[in-house]
Amino acid sequence: MFWFRGATTADKAGPGTATALARIPASCPRCHTVFIGAPRYARFQVCDQCGFHDRRSARQTINQLTDTASFQEMDARLSSTDPLLFADDIPYRDRLGELHQRTGEIDAIVTGTATLAGHPIVLAVLDFSFMGGSMGVVVGEKIARACDRARRDRRPLLIVAASGGARMQEGILSLLQMAKTTAAVMQLRDAGVPYVSILTNPTTGGVFASFANLGDVIIAEPESLIGFAGPRVAEQVMGHKLPPGTHTAEFLLQHGMIDAIVDRRQLRGYLSTLLAVFAAPRAGYRPGQPPAKFRTSSPEVDAWKTVQAARDPARPTSLGYLDRMLDSFVELRGDRQSGDDPAVITGIGLLAGRAVAVIAQERGHAGDPTDHHGGRAFPEGYRKARRLMALAARLNLPLLSLIDTPGAYPGIEAEERGLASELATTMAAMSNLPIPIVAAVIGEGGSGGALALAIADRVLMQSGAIYSVIAPEAAAAILFRDASRAEELSSKLKLTARHLHALKVVDVIVPEPAAGPSADPDATATLLKAALIRELATLTRSASDRLVTERLKRYREIGRQYARNSDRHPSPPERGTHPAR
Repeated sequence: MFWFRGATTADKAGPGTATALARIPASCPRCHTVFIGAPRYARFQVCDQCGFHDRRSARQTINQLTDTASFQEMDARLSSTDPLLFADDIPYRDRLGELHQRTGEIDAIVTGTATLAGHPIVLAVLDFSFMGGSMGVVVGEKIARACDRARRDRRPLLIVAASGGARMQEGILSLLQMAKTTAAVMQLRDAGVPYVSILTNPTTGGVFASFANLGDVIIAEPESLIGFAGPRVAEQVMGHKLPPGTHTAEFLLQHGMIDAIVDRRQLRGYLSTLLAVFAAPRAGYRPGQPPAKFRTSSPEVDAWKTVQAARDPARPTSLGYLDRMLDSFVELRGDRQSGDDPAVITGIGLLAGRAVAVIAQERGHAGDPTDHHGGRAFPEGYRKARRLMALAARLNLPLLSLIDTPGAYPGIEAEERGLASELATTMAAMSNLPIPIVAAVIGEGGSGGALALAIADRVLMQSGAIYSVIAPEAAAAILFRDASRAEELSSKLKLTARHLHALKVVDVIVPEPAAGPSADPDATATLLKAALIRELATLTRSASDRLVTERLKRYREIGRQYARNSDRHPSPPERGTHPAR
């Protein structure tokens, strides 16, 4: 999911399209649609009928992605010296010479600097037509040099992978390029320079298990073959057939290993949106007041009625607010371990022209094609959130967290995958993040599942939201063994915005329009956006070490005034005696 409001960058034919026209096959390899007179195929090498993405050369990729005449090649003459003096059917040197004559390339990668939608980048593109895009000493060296150039110039690095893995003809030296490229990428990450990895068909072996898997953002083309060991090799080693659908981009997305699948025809627009966020300022907000017609008070309301209002199925959810508040947004999916939890939305975008990172609990609406399981997050949802936190810290992005959940998913599946550990680890990570954090409770803030994503420098709460240690029904079931007494307990739990502001748990109460959020979601979003901008305007002026110090102090002080020495405490037993048991 990505969107960008305002001027968009159209995909272009670019230089080289006329040459590509001569290479058009007669028909689609999959659906057999005739391509004669099909300039769009020359532009993207994608079948308009069935969406089949054909392989294309590195130069074709560069021409389609970069601005016209902006690409400046680097290390164009770097070539292998055949370190093993290898020969199979023919000497390795002769094979390299033949491939140079056939493809026009000296090796399996082209690197250089360019602009994409006006944004400066460093670009590296592997070419499968040259020895299956395999990584030898030249590919490894050029990837490392591209990382160095991106780090030195502070330009985002884009790598387009198409590879069968390490190059056998260069033996152990090719294997060690995995370590070399990985180290170069880690230096880039430590410098806070963004890296986007784009996986195409196929991406396997040592390339997939090294630099291609370390992107801050990893995207793939539809139906691409992707995996460490290709399915044919895996079946031979394991001795049995694999289930259908493994080793595909779709399989990886489902299991949390990549952020998105992007059709090649949309790739340039996706990347331009992403680069616009990377390039945007992080501070300099100009807080203003919302229009007078939106200004409302936050009168004291009945606690039980507030509970019902917070749970109203028609109440706007996180995705609705993001759509209304952000200029652009790129969703980043997956925990990079096991799955992608739709109850937690993460991504980066622009708020009032400033770059922000976003974590949002999403409960969904009736009829939503995606099952957000009511906003109850699994362990992978919190792992995904921590991945976004780490990215935000690396890129110095302020973090917004929208809270709306009845609580974390309590089933046995969550326990098996370490729910309590993930909650604790997520709270620990948020407490120490060196970036501004603003959390806003926009619906129901339920127990530790909400708190784990609400450790912040400023906590906002809509006047019609609730935030509680436990749901009133559960509290009544425990205390009275009667869940029907929930209404009676709701006021005692002090779960409304007014109560929590008095307890200094909430810093700002965000008013809601008189008609209510369900009736006027646009006005509600305007009020929330104004409140977020006001807090970010202050926080983004603070140094990171001060933010962390003040945040730790904030949570150290919560509830402290209510913990006092008491005369009612029994005296300690005398030495040598034991209290009665």
